[in-house]
Amino acid sequence: MTSTNLLHVTDADFASTVLESKLPVLVDFWAEWCGPCRMIAPIVEELARDYAGRVVVAKMDTDANPQTPFKYGIMGIPTLIIFKDGKEKERIVGAVPKAMITRKLDAVLKD
Repeated sequence: MTSTNLLHVTDADFASTVLESKLPVLVDFWAEWCGPCRMIAPIVEELARDYAGRVVVAKMDTDANPQTPFKYGIMGIPTLIIFKDGKEKERIVGAVPKAMITRKLDAVLKD
C-alpha cells in the first residue's frame, strides 16, 4: 500500500519537486535489493500520512536514478535527507526508529 502523499522522484524531476518545493521535503534514497530500505518503507509511508500538508515525502530509487545520490554524496542506503528552501537541513543514514525521524522533521518545521 502506498500513500497518495508519497511521491516518487527521479533525477529529471528532483530539482522541480524537491528543491523548488514550498514545503520541507523528506527524501528517502533507497533500492529494491536493500533490506534496511524495506524495513523503513512502512515508516516513510506513515510519515507521508502524518505530515500531509506540512511536509512532502518522496522516495528515490538510487539504482534507477544515480545522478542525484552521487551529487549529494550518498554512500549507504537507506539515507533520508530533509530539504528546506532547496537546501539540505538534516541527513539520517540507516534504518532508524520513526521517533528519530519525526524529531528531525519537527525541528526543521520549527526552524
